[in-house]
Amino acid sequence: MSELYPLKFKTIFKEKLWGGQKIKTILGKDFGDLDNCGETWELSGVPGNISEVSNGPLAGKKLSEIVADFSSDLVGRSIYYQFGNKFPLLIKFLDAAQDLSVQVHPDDKLARKRHNCPGKAEMWYIVQADDGSSLINGFSKDTNKVEYLDHFRSGKILELLHSEATEKEDVYYIPAGRVHTIGKGLLIAEIQQTSDITYRIYDFDRVDKNGNKRELHTDLALDALDYSKPNQIISVYEKIPNKTNAIVSSPYFTTNKLLVDEILTLDRAGLDCFKIYIAVGGSGKIAGETIQLGEVILIPASMKSFQIEPEDRLELLETYIEA
Repeated sequence: MSELYPLKFKTIFKEKLWGGQKIKTILGKDFGDLDNCGETWELSGVPGNISEVSNGPLAGKKLSEIVADFSSDLVGRSIYYQFGNKFPLLIKFLDAAQDLSVQVHPDDKLARKRHNCPGKAEMWYIVQADDGSSLINGFSKDTNKVEYLDHFRSGKILELLHSEATEKEDVYYIPAGRVHTIGKGLLIAEIQQTSDITYRIYDFDRVDKNGNKRELHTDLALDALDYSKPNQIISVYEKIPNKTNAIVSSPYFTTNKLLVDEILTLDRAGLDCFKIYIAVGGSGKIAGETIQLGEVILIPASMKSFQIEPEDRLELLETYIEA
């Protein structure tokens, strides 16, 4: 069996009704014959969309195979005990040329009951934002199911929602149960639980190529929604060069921001878990493997110390699960 090393994966491209061209024009990824690309799945253990290694001796192997072969050496002892051969995080980039649907994701309890899978908490990092871009994050006030349904049925659901102007480098943590949508003009790096369950609440009355409206999941959403106004909308974080700047700490993942302009040695001896690095600016090397804007590298749990070498300045999201 080959030894573990920093792993890169083939991008999975997703055409979407709301997708655009920034995956190609900004991230430099060629999505071929697709009319647009709304999402790239960079690291995925979702059945039917499992990532394939693109570098080194394990090239061509599926992520699920590697987790099964290397178990705790890849993901960490506690993580493997908890998740088995299912990789627990999903990493994406999203390009919204139009507003996404207003939606909500179920929590673990509801998702397991209904779909036999985890729920979906997620976070967004704004890679690029057009002037005037905004997003929806939660209700604008505490509400309830009766008031929500009244607004929904009268076509006034947007009046209940909190719209937030946003710009490059902003970060938002979206727990399961929170109503949300990504607004047009945003290019986003997304970190989430390994789940593809979305309840669509409102879709701006749009139609697809064939003139059909997309399905809404009104009844399913009712018991998934958290009807309270969020205590926190945006994540505030420091931006100290060559340091680990904490952004999000949740039961599902921890995420830090690194702005690297000199060779940096990271010691993760106290962390028995895989590390994922997402390039959100610049280029360089991580543990000898090249990385540039839009790319992702998975560092095995067994690799405790390694260097980050920027070409000039390298901006990274570092994410993992605290065991």
